[in-house]
This record gives sequence, structure tokens and C-alpha cells, in this order.
Amino acid sequence: MGPMSDEKKAGPDERLSYEQARAELASVVERLEAGGTSLEESLALWERGEKLAEVCQRWLDGARARIDAARRQQSDA
Repeated sequence: MGPMSDEKKAGPDERLSYEQARAELASVVERLEAGGTSLEESLALWERGEKLAEVCQRWLDGARARIDAARRQQSDA
């Protein structure tokens, strides 16, 4: 059971709303820009930011798909 199997599990990040993920991502960016963190802390923050950005992107992709579907239904009517 390696790290690859752990990535497949839906963790708490999967339950974040877009707004929660975006707000936490903004906080991560602020901390990185402020500096004063160790290299290890900076790397951890960067990795967290990457995960949060993925969550936001999934929300945006889902919204785009719903909008496209609604437009298709309107053009078919």
C-alpha cells in the first residue's frame, strides 16, 4: 500500500466548496509572499496551494460543463 493508493481516496479536500478552497488558497499565497518561512514550510505551503488550485479547477470545470449543457438544451429547443 503505497502513496499512489492513498491519492485515490476522497479526502477532506474533496468536500471543500469552491469558496473555501479559494479563500484558503489566497491565504497560502499571502503566507508565501510574506516570506519568513523555512524552505520546508514553503514547500509544504506550495504543495497545499497546488491541491487547493486543483479543487478550484474541478469546480470551475464542472460549472463550465453545466453551462455548456444548458446552452445546448436551449439551442435544441
